[in-house]
Amino acid sequence: MAQGMFLSGGNQSQSKQTQSYKDSGYAWFLVPGIVFFLVLIILPFVSNIAISFTKWQGIGAPEWIGLANYQRAMGDAVFWASFKNNLLLILAMTVLPTIIGLLLAVILFDFVSQRLGVGWAAFLRAGYYLPQIVPVVVAAIVWKWIFQPDWGVLNSLLTAVGLEGWTQNWLGNARTALPSVMLMLVWLQIGYPLVIFMSGLQRVDPQVYEAAKMDGANWFQQMFYITVHMIRPEIAVVVLTTTIAALKTFGPIYAMTSGGPGNATTVASYFAWKNFFEISNVGYGATMATVLTSIVLLMTYFFVRAQSGQED
Repeated sequence: MAQGMFLSGGNQSQSKQTQSYKDSGYAWFLVPGIVFFLVLIILPFVSNIAISFTKWQGIGAPEWIGLANYQRAMGDAVFWASFKNNLLLILAMTVLPTIIGLLLAVILFDFVSQRLGVGWAAFLRAGYYLPQIVPVVVAAIVWKWIFQPDWGVLNSLLTAVGLEGWTQNWLGNARTALPSVMLMLVWLQIGYPLVIFMSGLQRVDPQVYEAAKMDGANWFQQMFYITVHMIRPEIAVVVLTTTIAALKTFGPIYAMTSGGPGNATTVASYFAWKNFFEISNVGYGATMATVLTSIVLLMTYFFVRAQSGQED
């Protein structure tokens, strides 16, 4: 019996050593990812922070100026205008698409799939998601054609229905340029929350809705008190990812307006790029990028903490 216990203990020790060897072997598979992360993310980020404390035109030796770029940014009207425009883009890329996507997801899940069939719901879902597949610059150029003042589809439609007085240079007018870009972004973003929410609705127990119907809850009450509550994790993911995307928006602005007219559509990422590559004020552009990245990181940190607290 003692010999059996000895052998059993030896087998356990040997199995632990074998498991540790396996774990150490698996760890090597993480090395390429860690190296690429350090080289492609951490190193450029640290370099960008260092450059933000310098005055540099991209050639020659950088001149250390400390916090001068950050002090300049605090008093730069274009800097603050760019972040104000980013907040408006959050409305176009996060708030409106999340609300519209939730309504469409519930309609497709509750009505279309039950009355017309699952196939029709899947077809419509794919149609709404199609703009997400199109490259964002291609979509921006197409919408730029739509907004053309002379031969654009929008002005042609307004003229065809007798609303010639409403036609204008949509992207060339400071009052309508940013709302026009926001309209394109709403169209572009609707499919993303729609797909996420429809996948979340599939895990909601139908008996919950049946019990609510027996208690007299109407469709809107079921959506607000049951659907929104049950798919809250999906809503959190959509809000976080789309908000970050709104803060980093560059392609649509570059392709449609180039930040104009004036600075009416300038956003933080485009303002940083313009200082980097057009004005050759690399140090100040790095400052813009550092501030924007810090805002994204802080927002992500507090958002994840709040979401973790709600789950607990």
